[in-house]
Amino acid sequence: MASSVQNNRVSPSGYCACCRTCNMWCWRALKWLPVLLIVSIVTWSYYAYVLQLCIFTIESTVQQCVYLVIYHILFIMFAWSYWRTIFANIKSIPDKYKLPEEELEKLLSADTEEGQRTVLENYAKDLPIVTRTMSGSVRYCNRCVLVKPDRAHHCSICARCVLKMDHHCPWVNNCVCFHNYKFFMLFLGYALLYCIFIMSTCLPYFIRFWKGDFGAAGSSGRYHIVFAFFVALMFAVSLGSLFGYHCYLVSHNRTTLEAFRAPMFRGGADKNGFSIGAFKNFKEVFGNSPNLWFLPVFTSLGDGCEYPVRREHQLQTFTTAPDGLGYESMGTTRSSVAVAHETERWRLCPRRGRTVPQIV
Repeated sequence: MASSVQNNRVSPSGYCACCRTCNMWCWRALKWLPVLLIVSIVTWSYYAYVLQLCIFTIESTVQQCVYLVIYHILFIMFAWSYWRTIFANIKSIPDKYKLPEEELEKLLSADTEEGQRTVLENYAKDLPIVTRTMSGSVRYCNRCVLVKPDRAHHCSICARCVLKMDHHCPWVNNCVCFHNYKFFMLFLGYALLYCIFIMSTCLPYFIRFWKGDFGAAGSSGRYHIVFAFFVALMFAVSLGSLFGYHCYLVSHNRTTLEAFRAPMFRGGADKNGFSIGAFKNFKEVFGNSPNLWFLPVFTSLGDGCEYPVRREHQLQTFTTAPDGLGYESMGTTRSSVAVAHETERWRLCPRRGRTVPQIV
């Protein structure tokens, strides 16, 4: 740990300011290429499906209307979710996790790993964190100069720490994290439905093409329809596997990073440490209101810093909120100092006729 704690003051670069600025803007432009590719494919699919299939090929007016209504519903929900995933407001880590200048000086002046660990432990004792590093010390980011909240990680591409980071996705040019994970899940789900719908409705005309019975009216656009079928099939296979994997992660309350490396608690690593039941795990991402579950509006519970954990890892007590809203219905994470005060209060003034809760 002693070697990992470094000063955040960066030495002057060998490049001039103009070159650095040019490289920065070139890098930013390159990161948008995957997004532009997706937008281009979706734009072409709109032309192929709406014009070539529904307008120029399908002869039944009723069938045209049904296909167009369903298609545009899926298209709007898919585009809306994709937009929210890309341009979600990824908020920064709260200031209470950032080391003040005097604490940073203490950390940098500590000569031993134990001394650095002591500085971080003293500063983090009032913070609601339950996870640790592999060595058991407080998770600290020397680039952002802050104590990492539970499930937060540093993204090297975004150059900042991100709350409940799942992964950095080049297809949305953004980190998939606490602030847009619901949008990302809806984006995958609606994109999968969008591809399945195009594939299933284009299949009869794809078969007719191979049989040589496509008709003169639709012959000019048959290649667009056939290509749309193959592209939808290809994306449906990849999206289906990715969406299924993330449904599994949601049901077990894990991120992609936690699936590869289990979070470390005081008692050791536990891949199910944040799992509080499949339905509660679902509500943690999608919220308490069923009317908003499938709309790309932010309804995730909590603030991204504190999460309920399994009983064996708790620095918390469990209470039931009267209205059942928020994390109080699942358990509220508290700092070690708050738990000590709560334990003392119950020891001195237990209520009559009720069992004194045990703080584990």
